[in-house]
Amino acid sequence: MSYITYQTPDNLKEKILEFLKNLVENGGKLKKGMNETTKSIERQIAKLVVIAENVDPPEIVYHIPLLSDEKKIPYAFVTSKEELGKAIGLQVSCSSVSIINIPKNLESDFEKIIQDIQTLRK
Repeated sequence: MSYITYQTPDNLKEKILEFLKNLVENGGKLKKGMNETTKSIERQIAKLVVIAENVDPPEIVYHIPLLSDEKKIPYAFVTSKEELGKAIGLQVSCSSVSIINIPKNLESDFEKIIQDIQTLRK
């Protein structure tokens, strides 16, 4: 049983992690962890969901791609919880994050990432 619905290329993973780092530095708003991510999807305030590929047990985040599809919220995968946690400035790992608010100066980068994700999922 796998929650990974498509393979995210390494260059896109790097672009997403770099974007998350810039988002935190520029005052963007994130929800961290499985519970907060789930709530932001259900409330339809998430603009993008990022999920780690190495969550164990996988049942913890299994519902996130399904719920994201249902609510038409784009999502992507990164290699590890540790990388995801580090990218958002945490000292610990993080299974998933959702982007809530994007600073104006990062909107074009965000749109490029969304386009790349949509192209992959066609």
